[in-house]
Amino acid sequence: MLTQKQLDDINQLQQECEIHDQIQLKLNWEMLKNRQDDTLDFLHYENDLLVAFLGLYSFGSTVEVCGMVHPKERRKGHFSTLFQEGMKIAKQMSFKKILLNAPASSLEAKSFLVKQGATYGFSEHQMQWKEKFLDEVSGIHLRVADDSDLNMRIRLDVEAFGISNEDAETMESRIDGDADNAMLMIEVHEETVGKIRVKRENGEAWIYGFSILPTHQGKGIGRKVLQKVVKEQSEAGYSVHLEVEANNAHALKLYESIGFTVIHAQDYYIYE
Repeated sequence: MLTQKQLDDINQLQQECEIHDQIQLKLNWEMLKNRQDDTLDFLHYENDLLVAFLGLYSFGSTVEVCGMVHPKERRKGHFSTLFQEGMKIAKQMSFKKILLNAPASSLEAKSFLVKQGATYGFSEHQMQWKEKFLDEVSGIHLRVADDSDLNMRIRLDVEAFGISNEDAETMESRIDGDADNAMLMIEVHEETVGKIRVKRENGEAWIYGFSILPTHQGKGIGRKVLQKVVKEQSEAGYSVHLEVEANNAHALKLYESIGFTVIHAQDYYIYE
């Protein structure tokens, strides 16, 4: 696992890169802090200063990749070396899909990825809720998930997101290992029809994995759930955030109607 010094160094490097480039990097800190080993992390130091980092994040048969280089240490080959090492490990671990992540506004990152032969796949919006009056809702019930809900959670990932059963099992098992998560099951008339995960940290509440069974979509359940969760988290003093694929027009429209606005965007490239 990563040492506390390494985690602190990665955090410091991230802050310096984000300030210099006016971007936001997606380093999946939830996973970084809970690594079981350092197989998927690549760090390059110069005189005890971390100047380059590359992280691989496994989601079942898919791996996401994100990295950064200190502004004063660029164009020296540091990141290219880490990238080649990371791709070698990704190939050895036989991931079916390799996704390279870069801030949408970073032309330098895009140029690097294209030079590696990667092709654009899709974009993801990071949204934040701006204060807006929300009505009280009724007709839904949220309860904390227990062990008996695992199969339903996997089913929701498969049916609502199109994820393979294998990847859904891997992701849901990993989520259960994070104590900062609140996995909530959505019930309507005592029937479980969906799930939503809320992770609270550093004054922010992030919504993940929000899904409703296809047979229960289009009935206003999602809107009620969002209103309830956003209202509760906001009143508890948290800013509320979520992520959504840019091509998911229905979800974008729903989130915007609740009061969410896009603040950052991430592009994903496919590496063969």
